[in-house]
Amino acid sequence: MRACAPITVAAGVLVAVLLSPSPAVAATCWTPPVSGVVTDPFREPPCPYCAGNRGIEYAVGTRTPVRAVAAGVVDWSGTVAGTRYVVVRHTNGWRATYGQLDSSTLSTGDRVLARTVVGRASGTAYFGLRRGDDYIDPAPFLGHLVGRPRLVPIDGTRARAAPAPRLRCAAS
Repeated sequence: MRACAPITVAAGVLVAVLLSPSPAVAATCWTPPVSGVVTDPFREPPCPYCAGNRGIEYAVGTRTPVRAVAAGVVDWSGTVAGTRYVVVRHTNGWRATYGQLDSSTLSTGDRVLARTVVGRASGTAYFGLRRGDDYIDPAPFLGHLVGRPRLVPIDGTRARAAPAPRLRCAAS
């Protein structure tokens, strides 16, 4: 019976490692590609060809800069059914799709850094995320800036500088 204990422990560790998120997934917290109100969140379709929303849509002003969430290489840049898209393959193997662009100067093979402008929005902006061929909800990986609330003196004393806001994701 004692000879089976190391095998049982090893099997348990293997299962825990396989079921835990990869470090690239757990550590991902990106600044959103635009600052805007989400008008249509991710809605996973029930089948590969069924209706749904395979990304997030934002209401933004026309010609608003749309920025890469992370560094990568442009996998594809072009127009589909009159709508401009840029697809960036990131270092973790994920592909981000930036769509509903009014314009973009990027071409396939161009390298982009995080926060590089990938294009200008047409009034709405689309951001989708794929791991392999699977579309995944990008919302948990997109952070928002948070700062500590603080009191400001009203007696004429000079206020101390506020601490810089931090990026916080739903997963963190």
